[in-house]
Parts: sequence; structure tokens; C-alpha cells
Amino acid sequence: MVRKAASRASAGEDKSGQVQSLTRALALLEAVAESHDGLTLSDLAELTGLPPSTAHRLLTTLEATRFVRFEPSQGLWQVGIQAFVVGNAFVRTRDVTAIARPHMRRLRDECGETVNLYLEDAGEVVCMTQVESRQLMRAIARPGGRVRMHVSGAGKAILAHLDENRLRAILLQHGLKRYTAQSIDSPAKLRAELARIRERGYAIDDEENAVGLRCVAAPILDEHGLPVAAISLSGPTARLGDDDVRRFGRSVRAAARDITLHYGGRTDWRPSAETT
Repeated sequence: MVRKAASRASAGEDKSGQVQSLTRALALLEAVAESHDGLTLSDLAELTGLPPSTAHRLLTTLEATRFVRFEPSQGLWQVGIQAFVVGNAFVRTRDVTAIARPHMRRLRDECGETVNLYLEDAGEVVCMTQVESRQLMRAIARPGGRVRMHVSGAGKAILAHLDENRLRAILLQHGLKRYTAQSIDSPAKLRAELARIRERGYAIDDEENAVGLRCVAAPILDEHGLPVAAISLSGPTARLGDDDVRRFGRSVRAAARDITLHYGGRTDWRPSAETT
């Protein structure tokens, strides 16, 4: 036991099992990555709380493995090519469906209603996976089923974060067909609704696609702040009153943010209001 403890101390391992030199090096790498133009040694030492000599030793190790590079003419440390290679590997292998599943199960258990994951395809949203409610009466969207975006909570959550050109293209392609008396049927009304969605952080389908069915949804964003998917929670109007929609909306918004975080997307966006 004494020998094992001594070996850990010599390797710089703390009580949590983390290797101190590794965590310090990663802190330096993260600081460099967050800067736009690079940072000096003194800046990096101050940001990470490391002595300049320690920071320099770790930076030269990272430089040797091409995770950072030094620009001598400016005296700046910048991100290296190997950091891009590793980051690009994550982008290639990330699977939003697999990442979302555990969060969807937790959301179903918290709220008691069916949770779906939708992806946009050719101007519509497609249900990719679902975690069903345990209620006898429940909303079920068949995986693989397609829905027009303007009458879907998930669709509107995605539309609210698309650029104007893409939004116009979808409206031109599919129009704004009415499915119920609640369906949005004009571009002006839709744009006003999308602005409200951006303010509160979640979308509502208030019997717009099917009478007797309500849902709330929020987008999953990529590293550029663009929507890659949306999760929605749906149920009968008998169980989703106005207070439930607001409460579930906040839960869905939080779950979507967690998925975005694990996906590697932008999480710095914040809704500006709690209103519905």
C-alpha cells in the first residue's frame, strides 16, 4: 500500500485519481482553444493559475505532440493541428440519437409523457426514436413518420433556429397547410411564433397537427448554433394543461441543452423570457 501511494505521488496523481500534469496540460489547451488569436505564456499562466515555468514545460510537451504551436514572431501560443484531428474525429463519430436516449428516458420518467427525437429532412421532421409514456392513454409517433414542420413542436423548434434563406426555402417547398383550426397558416404568424420560441427556449404544438394532442419541444444545436435535431414531449390535452405545458417546457428545454452539451454544440444561448 505504501509503495502504491508513493508511485501515485511520484506520478502527480491526486486523491480523485486525476493525474495533475495531465489536467494542467488540458487546462492550458482549453485556454488556447478559447482564444481567437493566441495567448502569451504570461497570459496562459495567469488564466490557469500555473507558475510560468510549469506552464512553459507543459506547453512545450503539447507542442511536441502538435496539440499547440508557438508563433515566435508574435510570442503567441495557438491551437495545433493535432487538436483539430482529435476534434474532427469526435464530429465524425457523434451520434445524436445515441447521445439523446438516456436524456429522453430521464425526461419521460420526470414528466410521465412520451418523448420523441426528430430530425429535419427535406423540409419535414422525421421521428427517429421514441421513449413511450407508461400511461394507458399516451401519444405515439411512429418512428420513421414524417410531419410538416409548421404544425409540429419539434419542427417549429428547428425552424426557429434556421437562417432566413433556409426558412424561406421550406415555406416555398411545403407551404402552410392547415391541419386543424389551430394550425398556423400565414408566414407572418409563423415568424411571430418563431420569435416567441427563441425567447422562451421551447416550442408548443397546441393541437396544431392533431386535435386532442399537445406537445412541447426544444432544439439540439451544433457547434455553430444550428439545429441538428429536436426533442419533444407529447401527450393528450387532458393531461397537458397550460401550467403543465410551461412546466414541461422548462424540463424539455433543460434536457435539450444537456444533449447539446454532450453533442458538442453551443450552450451559450439563453432564452430571454419564461413566458409562453
